[in-house]
Amino acid sequence: MNYPAWDVPYIGGTWVIATIAIIHVLISHFAVGGGLFLPIAERKALREGRDDWIPLLKRHSRFFLVLTAAGGTVTGVGIWFAIGLANPEGTSALIHNFVFGWAIEWVFFLVEIAAAAVYYYTWGRVSNRVHLQVGWLYAVTSLLTLVIINGILTFMLTPGPGWLEVAGTGQEASRFWQAFFNPTYWPSLLIRTLVCITLAGAYAFVTASLVKGADRAPLKESFARWSARWMIPGFVLLPAALGLYLAVLPPASRDLLLLGVDSAGAGAFTQVTRAVLFAIIGTATIFPIAFLLVWRDARDLKLGHAVAVLALALLVTGATEMAREMLRKPFVVREYMYSNGLRATEVVQGDALDKPYLDSSPWVRPEERQAWAKSSSRSIHHMARGEMMFRGQCMSCHTRDGYRSTRKLLANRDRNGVESILVMLHEQPADSPYNRFMPPLMGTEEEIAALADYLYADSTAARQAYLEEEGLTEPETAPEEQPEETQQPDPLTTLTPDE
Repeated sequence: MNYPAWDVPYIGGTWVIATIAIIHVLISHFAVGGGLFLPIAERKALREGRDDWIPLLKRHSRFFLVLTAAGGTVTGVGIWFAIGLANPEGTSALIHNFVFGWAIEWVFFLVEIAAAAVYYYTWGRVSNRVHLQVGWLYAVTSLLTLVIINGILTFMLTPGPGWLEVAGTGQEASRFWQAFFNPTYWPSLLIRTLVCITLAGAYAFVTASLVKGADRAPLKESFARWSARWMIPGFVLLPAALGLYLAVLPPASRDLLLLGVDSAGAGAFTQVTRAVLFAIIGTATIFPIAFLLVWRDARDLKLGHAVAVLALALLVTGATEMAREMLRKPFVVREYMYSNGLRATEVVQGDALDKPYLDSSPWVRPEERQAWAKSSSRSIHHMARGEMMFRGQCMSCHTRDGYRSTRKLLANRDRNGVESILVMLHEQPADSPYNRFMPPLMGTEEEIAALADYLYADSTAARQAYLEEEGLTEPETAPEEQPEETQQPDPLTTLTPDE
């Protein structure tokens, strides 16, 4: 905690990570699936004497090389850049525990990229046997990268009891294998492998759709139909794999998923539930479309049809990744570190939440700390302390006026209402509805008061700016007209034009 904050307007650091990561997943999963597709397709062409497939596979491997080597590499580096800025504490925890796992993955990745380049540039220049061996080298190394990364990703959701026993003791790396082969490892690996295979077929539809001419119709039909067969494993096995995955989820994550289903009628259809349902419906839609558009009418497969199937497959994959990330709420590493960098072990000990959050921060200058000690509730130093509390503990999930905007969320609350929420986050009562989504709030009474003042002033200033821009005024209501025990009405619903 207490790192300098990365302030990204409107979308926040969360969506920067999500955007880069989802693009990377779409490319990397195609890299694994396509790595299997190419040597298997080449082997089929050589065995069956389908010489007409070879130029088509060469074109497909060029597209494959450019997308995976360039796009995959750039987005992979982008993920490291984004997570290091948005959540340095969580990134540090993962590196300390999995540094050698990542090192092994990088070795496989270097071999993978080199093999992909050699595979494309040696079409027709080496013997078929050697060329096929290069293809299999790529397929194996790309699959091994998935095997390793899957362990790190699933660890964040289910670190496992073995690792949690030593969490915070400095001995976490001694439980590397328990953390790696965590409860969701195998179901997740099965799901990701099936997704990789399905995406390989969907990308191949695009290559098949580019085959033109009546004389090449048999080539187009044979290649497209064979590509459609890559959808079958996903259609048959994905439901069972998803069931296995849900069975080993932590109870809190399952409750978070089911909350949106149970409360959908009341308007609380949560984002994670929407993402999961979209993934299920989208997956169920892909396979009938692939059958109707590709298998039955392979010769009439158009580029638009192929892109539509691919786009739907990519959207489903992206929704699945979003759901997996949101199931961790309110943690970065479940049961170990919250999204604001606070370690759960500190909260269990019972004294961390009342300790100063900013007074001991190395990023606060001594003169600032002295000014804070003498500041009143209306001083600029007091508000500066509140802003730093916001940057350190709120900005990991919220923005001021964009995604999960604090200004919008607090627009109808008075100063006491804002502070009551913060006190609830600080005290963490068992019946608090915020416990499922939000991490504890650390700080002294003075720091929490400063944060409340800052949030209230910020939301009030934003509201006033909106009223002035729209030419509106707040309605005036006499104090005696308002019942003492009733809630204040939402002023935005009773605004009147400014005469």
